[in-house]
Order: sequence, then C-alpha cells, then structure tokens
Amino acid sequence: MTSPVTTAAVIGAGFGGLALAIRLQSAGVQTTLFEARDKPGGRAYVYEDQGFVFDAGPTVITDPSALEELFQLSGRRLADYVTLLPVTPFYRLCWEDGSTFDYANDQAALDAQIAARNPRDVQGYRDFLAYSRAVFEHGYLRLGTQPFLNFRSMVQVAPQLARLGAWRSVYATVARFLQDEHLRQAFSFHSLLVGGNPFDTSSIYALIHALEREWGVWFPRGGTGALVQGLVRLFQDLGGTLRLDAPVQRIEVEGGQARALHVQGERLAFDQVASNADVVHTYERLLGHVPRGVDEAKRLRSKRFSMSLFVVHFGLRRAQTQLAHHTVCFGPRYRELIDDIFHGDALADDFSLYLHAPCVTDPSLAPPGCSSHYVLAPVPHLGQVALDWTVEGPKLRDRILAYLEQRYMPGLRDDLVTCRIFTPADFRDELGAHLGSAFSLEPVLTQSAWFRPHNRDDEIPNLYIVGAGTHPGAGVPGVIGSAKATARLMLEPRP
Repeated sequence: MTSPVTTAAVIGAGFGGLALAIRLQSAGVQTTLFEARDKPGGRAYVYEDQGFVFDAGPTVITDPSALEELFQLSGRRLADYVTLLPVTPFYRLCWEDGSTFDYANDQAALDAQIAARNPRDVQGYRDFLAYSRAVFEHGYLRLGTQPFLNFRSMVQVAPQLARLGAWRSVYATVARFLQDEHLRQAFSFHSLLVGGNPFDTSSIYALIHALEREWGVWFPRGGTGALVQGLVRLFQDLGGTLRLDAPVQRIEVEGGQARALHVQGERLAFDQVASNADVVHTYERLLGHVPRGVDEAKRLRSKRFSMSLFVVHFGLRRAQTQLAHHTVCFGPRYRELIDDIFHGDALADDFSLYLHAPCVTDPSLAPPGCSSHYVLAPVPHLGQVALDWTVEGPKLRDRILAYLEQRYMPGLRDDLVTCRIFTPADFRDELGAHLGSAFSLEPVLTQSAWFRPHNRDDEIPNLYIVGAGTHPGAGVPGVIGSAKATARLMLEPRP
C-alpha cells in the first residue's frame, strides 16, 4: 500500500467543489480550494447594487438533507450556519390564457386544482406521483451518489432502468398519466432545471417531482449566497484553505499522475487533484499539454450540451406582493419553443420565463419597500446559434421586461432602479462554460451515469471530476451528490 493521502486540491468553489472540499477536510485530508473569481459560489455568484442583492445562479433548494449531511460529518449543524426558509407554493405556473396553477406540497390543494382542469387527471396525477417516487427511490437515493467507473456497473442497473421505462422522455411519461396539456407542462418542465429537454430527457428525471414532494422547496435567509458563505465558513472552520482570485493555469502531470497545480506563477504540489471546473475546460485548458487532455477534450466536444440561459437581474422601488417566490411563465408555445431552444438555428421570437421574486420570502434582499428579482429565459447555446450578445442581449432584455410589465408586474419599467444582464457569452467567458452551456452535458440517457465523464479520470488515477459535468449531473442536489460519489473514490484505500 502507498502512504495515505494527506493533501488535495479542488479547482472551483461552486457547490460541487465546496461540498467535495468539506468532505475531504472532514476526513482529515488537508484541502485547498482554488477559485478564479473574487467570490466563491461558481454559478451561485452574488451581485450587489444600491442595496439590492441578486443571486446569480440556483435559487431552488430541494434536498436539505444533502446539505445537512455535510455539516454532520464533523458533528456540526446546518442551522448554526444558515437558516433555510420554506417556500410555498413551490412554484406558481402561469399561462397566456390567464390560467394559473400553484404547485405546493398539499395533496388536497393539488387535487382541487387538477380536478378543476380535468377530474380524470386527479387519479392520473396520483399514479404519476407513485411512478416519480419509484424513480426517486432507485435513481436518486440508490444510484445518485454511486460512481459509475465501468460499463459493468451500468449493465447491473439496466434491468431496473428498463422496468422504469427510462427510454421514454419525461414529457412522454407525464402524458401517459395526465390528459390536460397545461398539467402535462406543469409536471414535465422540471428537467429544464437541470438543462434537459423534456421531450428528449430520460423519464428518470421525473424523480425531481418526488424529490420536491419529499423534502419541500427552500430558500436560504440572505439568499443562495448566504448558503455559499455558510459552506465556506464550515470548510474554513475545519481547517481548509480557500484561495480566491486564483485561476489555475494547468494541472501538472508526470509519470501518469497529477502532481501539482500551476497557479499565478506558483507550482503547488498535491497528492490528489479534483476539478469542479467545466469538464471541457478541465481537459482542454488545464490538461491540454498532455495527450490525455487533448484526447478527452476532443471526445467531450463531440457530445450534446445543454441549452444556455439569458438572465436579467433587476431591482424595483416597489414591493411586488402579487407574485409568488418562484413563477414559471409559459409562453404561447411549449413543445415548439423547446425544440427551437435545443435544435433550432435562430433565437425564437417568443419565450418562456422563470421569474424569481425572493423578497416574497426574505425582504432583506432589497432596500425597505423595494424588491429584487431575476428573470431567465432558456436560449440556445453558442455552438447552436452564434449571436452577438452585445447587440442581441439589450434587445431581448427590453422585450422580456415589457412582457413582464404587461402580464405580471404593472409599472415595472417606471419602478426600475438597477438592471444587469448575463448572456450565453458570459457563461462562456466568466464561468468557462463550453459553448456557454448553463448545465454542462445535456442529460439524455446516453450521456447519463457511466456515459457521463467519470468521477475519477480513466487514465490519471489521482485526478477526479466533481460538479454538473459528471455523475449524477446538474442542479444543487446533483452536484452535491457528485461530491459524495467523488469523495468516496478519493478517500478509499489506494493500492
């Protein structure tokens, strides 16, 4: 046996990198976390302007038990570091015909709303929920944190995946249970939250619905950034080192092993290296000087990548008490728009939106009497539609704000105090995301589990991957689950 691992480096302080660093540090591995930007969080960055606080990334926390486990590893409590506030309804879903659906963890309220649309769908929904729970049990609880390092591991789970109808899409599965088209949309859009097309993504991702019903939807007091800060404080309380403004230039490989990181002119040696950076960036930029990096980057570039996002952060001088915390605003088209986003060759004239109104739950994120928001529209990634976002971004911003003002937020533009946009080009340039993809590889069945980049590199045995690009995939529960899978590999005895 070799000597035990004593030092590790984690590249990227997003949720996946933070969760992995905490697990390693809790196990006694001296861990250094490197972040290229001036704040931790990765996609969960925070902007502040004129008293408004804007979460840049994920705002839906759905599995608090996965977070609590990170603190319990060292005998600590999540509640001592951050307060999670319940969000109800989970989402308000709105259509252009004026109809709405408040999706909450209240079976009687759900039954009443479903019955109002189609009485036969009440039992259909209950059957869908049972299916979702079966997939949740197998796909999330059993397999979500199990690393898939060889094809045999995939073959072993294939029979159960087949029994669950994993070859069907999320939408096709929902449509087997529900007849009303609005309800089909209400219970199939979730795959978009992890970068998946509901008409292509495996029905395994229907587990998201059961996950929300199991643990609820939560929001950290102070915003998602407060959760990031709580995780950073835990990591540092455990003795870990966080280095900000520290972009890694390359991973040094010698004798088939990752030996050191080169960071701003420094050579820093570690026993193990894990990357929470974009997977293409990791192999193309950080390992592009060795054959393994060249070959793997070429292989990954041939894969299908998720859509990108266009995001508008804005602050208003008035509270918006008519809004729910999370609102999904369906546009005039569903299937056709999603097809344009994932397969089209131009930016669509219409859009569907996710509108975040965190001051409904936590007014502290804006000055008194005011409100902070962000709204996002899924859009094609840069490899699919090559737009000049310096030109198209302001146009799309104005169209979206006008739409929100007309339908959801009267007087929005008169009340506007501050506004900024984040485009697919920013995902590429600021986050290193290949093609500006917001969620890394698209979560189709042929790019899931063993078919995804592995949690441990196939050729460099002390190089590991964590985050949205590896198993199990994107989303806060996904990347925290990837940290558990990757940590298990990093901490196992080495021959």
